[in-house]
Amino acid sequence: MDMFRRRSYENKYVKFFKSKPDLPPGMNPEDAAIARQQQQALSGTDGQSVTPGVSKTAKRNMKRKEKRKQQSQHHQEASEEVLSKDMDRMNISAEERRVSSDPDPDPGSTDPSAAAAEKLKKIKNLRKKLRQVEELQQKVDSGELKNPSKEQLDKLERGQALQEELQILEQDL
Repeated sequence: MDMFRRRSYENKYVKFFKSKPDLPPGMNPEDAAIARQQQQALSGTDGQSVTPGVSKTAKRNMKRKEKRKQQSQHHQEASEEVLSKDMDRMNISAEERRVSSDPDPDPGSTDPSAAAAEKLKKIKNLRKKLRQVEELQQKVDSGELKNPSKEQLDKLERGQALQEELQILEQDL
């Protein structure tokens, strides 16, 4: 069996470094072991975490990879937590809708999902109007709009009523 084993080619430099002793000439192997132990104690490693034959760059890359892995786990846990909170809120609001809805609805009324969609549409519309009111107020305050028209003044006056209506609709959801 030994005669069928393939021998890989080694150039003269590889042979030289393999034949080269690990210790400097004349150094006692026991002294070398003590020096290694002292060096490990100073660096704070116990010899197990250090991978032999790994360059500084490779070690740095391994640390970066581990840090990225920990960050992704942290982000994943945080997103799962936010998702679970959102799901809890959705479940609570769905239960509130079921409890607050009439047990005997009118036969001519629309289904609850269409009513909820209509409320969401109205909320979106109110938010848009409020945003326009805020932008208009900023223009008036900054002096960009010196003489607002009657319609613009009416819009500014309706801002508080829009805010109240939005709060009522958001509470119903």
